[in-house]
Amino acid sequence: MKHPYPFDPGYGYSLADLLAIQAPPPPDDFAEYWRERHDRVCSCDPRPVLRRTGDHGAWHVYDLSYQSADGLTLGGWVLSPRFHAPRRLWVIGHGYGGRDEPDWDWPRQDSVLVFPCARGMGRSRQAGLPEDPARHVLHGIEDRDSYLIGHCVDDLWLAIHAARQLFPHQPWIGYAGISFGGGLGALACPWEPLVQGVHLNMPTFGHWPLRLICPTVGSGASVRAYVHEAGHVPETLSYYDASSAAAFADVPLFSALALFDPAVAPPGQFAIHNAWAGDKVFIPLQAGHFESPCHDEETRRIHELLRTWF
Repeated sequence: MKHPYPFDPGYGYSLADLLAIQAPPPPDDFAEYWRERHDRVCSCDPRPVLRRTGDHGAWHVYDLSYQSADGLTLGGWVLSPRFHAPRRLWVIGHGYGGRDEPDWDWPRQDSVLVFPCARGMGRSRQAGLPEDPARHVLHGIEDRDSYLIGHCVDDLWLAIHAARQLFPHQPWIGYAGISFGGGLGALACPWEPLVQGVHLNMPTFGHWPLRLICPTVGSGASVRAYVHEAGHVPETLSYYDASSAAAFADVPLFSALALFDPAVAPPGQFAIHNAWAGDKVFIPLQAGHFESPCHDEETRRIHELLRTWF
């Protein structure tokens, strides 16, 4: 595939090679750390508020606000189906480009859709926090407790709990996330019992040693540059490895994984899927974070599986 990058975004891996990648060994207290963090954060009441703003196509549209565990007001949107009785509830994360509006073309119109904005971005912008992905991914990286990515995981748990409060009669909750949102989901969902199904599309934060070896563009390049300049690898990275977290997940997973991706190296994506302990299925994508002639057909296949597999 023709591309303008000074490295190979396929990294020399065949599909068989990618399916053989194992997660790196986690720290001894990895599961204890995340379970305790989850329990501490989720003891807080997110106090969600909805405000109806109108209709859009098949959806009733609401503004969402809720509270973080450390007292910040976070925001997003909720879509509720106009023409179907809702049967499921999905919390949907976004990529590192942020979110300016909901995903209007979500394929399940029988579901309530919750679109939280990650801390520092969109409707969750905060003074003093970077919105630029290159700086966002580094903010607080030397401390596992204050790392901004950890606070984004905290906020995702509370978005899920806010969704349960707002729609207590929906028996099934799923999480879907792409790229940055996929990595957050892989870190968050193994510890959250409310989540009953997960869709990850080109998820990041997988296999930190390979992330430091594989050249990329975007946030991954920022982490590689930071490690090079600092002269050491922050211990934090081993606690924020999404493939290590995946080994503790027991709910069904549907993944869409790129074979060629200049922004999120495919070995890290596949490491997350391979380590996932629950039932799982995946479709390979010809390219991620890059224009592909197969994009429309691959999107159709993703939507079809989202409608049927769960």
